[in-house]
Amino acid sequence: MTNNYFRKGFGLKSQVQPVIDAEYHSTLIQNIREAGHVQTLGDVTVCLAREFGFCYGVDRAIDYAYEARHKFPERRIRLVGEIIHNPHVNQRLRDMDMDFLQPNDAGVFDFSELTEEDVVILPAFGVTLHDLNTLRSIGCILVDTTCGSVLLVWKRVESYARDGFTALIHGKHYHEESRATASQVGKHPDGRYIIVRDMKEAEIVCDYIAKTPGGMSKEEFTHHFSKKATDGFDPERDLKKIGVANQTTMLASESLAIGSRVEKAMTAGLGETYAKENFRSFGTICSATQERQDAIHDLMEEGPPEVMLVIGGYNSSNTDHLAHLCRQFTRTYHIEDASCIDLNTSTIRHKPDVGRDTEETSQKDWLPAGPFKLGMTAGASTPNNKIGEALVRILKLRDVDLPIDVD
Repeated sequence: MTNNYFRKGFGLKSQVQPVIDAEYHSTLIQNIREAGHVQTLGDVTVCLAREFGFCYGVDRAIDYAYEARHKFPERRIRLVGEIIHNPHVNQRLRDMDMDFLQPNDAGVFDFSELTEEDVVILPAFGVTLHDLNTLRSIGCILVDTTCGSVLLVWKRVESYARDGFTALIHGKHYHEESRATASQVGKHPDGRYIIVRDMKEAEIVCDYIAKTPGGMSKEEFTHHFSKKATDGFDPERDLKKIGVANQTTMLASESLAIGSRVEKAMTAGLGETYAKENFRSFGTICSATQERQDAIHDLMEEGPPEVMLVIGGYNSSNTDHLAHLCRQFTRTYHIEDASCIDLNTSTIRHKPDVGRDTEETSQKDWLPAGPFKLGMTAGASTPNNKIGEALVRILKLRDVDLPIDVD
């Protein structure tokens, strides 16, 4: 790499870490963690999931952004989209005079105003091959915070394209990570991808592969996936050899189920011997996503709490899926931050379901009348102080005296 590309930070962690700790730490949450993740405060028994909040990739992205400002105090710093999906972290970076470049409705960025004097931070989700090449051609200083787990998926998808396999990606076609991942097939002239949102959409692909009666015609299929597949995607040609991958923050169990279902469809439509040679699937859910989802199952096995609170950005995929998991066991509220909990009206504003277009709704008198168990978790981009602030509001609603040393 050239000397204007930085992927390992600037060696300034010791200088920025005290600032980061001061801005994102919660003594209250740390105390509950140290008490075994369970603590009774007044009539509320708080049960924290064993794994929640910032993951290594998010920690790293935030470190590098703070280091970049420390390294280049006088330079203009731009971020390609949001560095992570948390409104408070992104606002803090804006407060540090970092400007955000936003894509248009088609996901296209305009880099025309950038110069080689600019510092450009690439988000934890990564950027597309096209955008990376454009930024390199401009010559600006690049600070690459792309998560290592995402890079592993990119390598897998690139290998599919190299070997003539279509990458079938379980993800959200509009999500920054899925767009960047899909672009990796462009490293090879005949690279192909198709993105499926969930099992329902995967079944459309499977029906086509297996020639299931009543499935979509070629024209219907092409129209349905027009924005979710390579330009010129031909299902007759491009569904003969398939390699499965996924956006790292998807529901792990569904990713595995989709891979298994596609393999069965290939076996049914093209024969077992053919499927063994022309189907590939490797686990590409990141370990942090898996650990946080597993922690929900562990918490529920200990006895589901009466109320589960999931805290994180409404556009955070991994937070969405944590909330989806929790809803299978108990009453669950996905909130963006403590401001969603109104102390005057005892009302909570929350996102009721998975999906970027789901509208926030409100509910009054949402807490049980007597003593109850409150479960809490948070997305991988949610800082501990935001979890602590939400818990403080709930305790105030219950007239619980807070320890004087919590923040």
